[in-house]
Amino acid sequence: MKITYKSVLTIAGSDSGGGAGIQADIKSISACGAYAASVITATTAQNTQGVYDIHAIPIAHLEKQLEVVLDDIHFDAVKIGMLHSCEVIKAVASKLTKHGVKNIVLDPVMVATSGDKLITDNAIDCLKNLLTQARLITPNISEAELLIGHSVNSNNFEDSAKEIGRKYDTSVLLKGGHLEAKEGMMLDVLFNIETERTHKIHNLKIDTNNTHGTGCSLSSSIATFLCLGFGLEIAVEKGCEYVNQAINKGKNMVLGKGNSPINHFGLK
Repeated sequence: MKITYKSVLTIAGSDSGGGAGIQADIKSISACGAYAASVITATTAQNTQGVYDIHAIPIAHLEKQLEVVLDDIHFDAVKIGMLHSCEVIKAVASKLTKHGVKNIVLDPVMVATSGDKLITDNAIDCLKNLLTQARLITPNISEAELLIGHSVNSNNFEDSAKEIGRKYDTSVLLKGGHLEAKEGMMLDVLFNIETERTHKIHNLKIDTNNTHGTGCSLSSSIATFLCLGFGLEIAVEKGCEYVNQAINKGKNMVLGKGNSPINHFGLK
C-alpha cells in the first residue's frame, strides 16, 4: 500500500548562512516529521553576523514556483515568512486563493530585533490584507504594535492578542520574547479565534544568544504539527516546546563569528 507524504510548503527568503529563512523552515519541518517543499521569494548574502545583500526573485519566476508545486503536491499546511514587497504579497495571495490552500501559518516579519522596519509601509499595508487568509499569525511585540497601532506590554499583552485576532479575523500567537521574564519563565499567548479562547504558554528562559532563526522555526514547526493533524492549540504548544528545546540544545554550540542558530536536530 502506498502512503502519501504529509507535506508542508514554506514560502520565504533564503538564508545563505542556513540559520533562518527557508533553510530553518526545511530543518524544522523535517525534524518535526513532515516533508518540506519550498518557494523562494528572495535570496540573501547572509551569515551569522548579518545580512549583506538581498536579491528579489522576479515575480514571474515566483509565480511559476508556486504554480508548479501547488499543481503537483497536496499540502496539509503552508508557512509564509518574510514577503518583501506588495507585488510578492499579491502574487502569493492570488496563488494560495486559486488553489484553496488551508492551514496557513503566517509569520508577519516586519521588524528586526533592533526595532528597524524590514519592509516598506506600503508592503505592510498589503501584508495586513493577507492576514485574513491565515489560520494563525505569529507576531512579536514590535510587529503586534504595527498591526494595532499602540504599545504592547505585560499589562495589555493578552488583550492585545485578542485585539489583533478580532481585527484581522485570525488566530494569533503573540510572542513574548521581548517581555521581561518572570521567575525565569517566558510567556507567549495564543488567541484562538475559532473558540474565542486565550491560552498561555510558558517556557523556561534560556540564557544564550544562539537564537538565530527562532521565529522562522517556530512558525514552520507549528505548521508541521497542523499538517500532521493536531488541533491548533496542541500544534502551537508542540511548536513552542520544539523551539525551546532546540534553543536549549544549541545554547553551547558555535557556528561562525556571530549569533549561532538554534539546534534543529538536537533532539535526534
